[in-house]
Amino acid sequence: MSPSVYEDLKNCLGKLKREEIEDFVVVVYECTNTVRGHDSNKEKEYASTRKNLQIHQPGDTAGSRSYRLAAVCLGLLCVLLLTAITVLWIKFNNLTIQRDQLQTSNTNLTIQRDQLQTSNTNLTKASEQFQKERDKLQERLCELRKNTEQAQGCFRGSVYYISTEKKSWNESRKDCNSKGADLVIINSREEQEFISSVVGNTEAWIGLTDIDTEGVWKWVDSSLLTTEFWWKGEPNDFDKKEDCAITGYKGDESERVSTWADYPCSHSIVGLCEKSLI
Repeated sequence: MSPSVYEDLKNCLGKLKREEIEDFVVVVYECTNTVRGHDSNKEKEYASTRKNLQIHQPGDTAGSRSYRLAAVCLGLLCVLLLTAITVLWIKFNNLTIQRDQLQTSNTNLTIQRDQLQTSNTNLTKASEQFQKERDKLQERLCELRKNTEQAQGCFRGSVYYISTEKKSWNESRKDCNSKGADLVIINSREEQEFISSVVGNTEAWIGLTDIDTEGVWKWVDSSLLTTEFWWKGEPNDFDKKEDCAITGYKGDESERVSTWADYPCSHSIVGLCEKSLI
């Protein structure tokens, strides 16, 4: 081949890819050898031409490979970003739904709380009204018993009797029992004030004693003494024989509360009985 033919061939091969050029050159080279026989100089020329073609081939260079790698990485990054955005959007929607559900639940709970508060207020008012009506009924019943049974007074659902005979503590209690009552048990200052108004200056047995254990005062229902109204210096257990309690001791207009004292249980005074109407 003439140099001009090689030049035309190079121009034509410049439009092909590197792999195609290499294959084409090999084919041409083999065909030429077959036709003309093997020529070492021509082989060198072909090798040089092939090398030049590889050097000047603008196809698969390091720069183009870097661009393709960057494009692939950018594509993967876009896919990952799109996936992340999709996941976050789904989670955001779920959180929004949960928030709306919680707000609805909170609204319902608030309504229920308000309803319960209203119900509680109504129940409290009803209970107070019931208490007032019960107290009125007890007062009426107490007045009826007071008139029919000749009781000395009424206080919070109980009627009180003062025995007509002076007796010992034990005998006075038996007398109370015969009326369906017992010696009085005093649980509050208000009750003691009421009893003082009924008894006045009259000394009367109450249902309090330390017969079982000295110094341990108990009521007739076996409950321990918690609220006490002893006169100054009482109880003193004079002569080691004073095991029963009275009220009305040294009572006067200036002191109507602390009127208790301990007396010998055999002492003869009236008894103060209490009968519950509840």
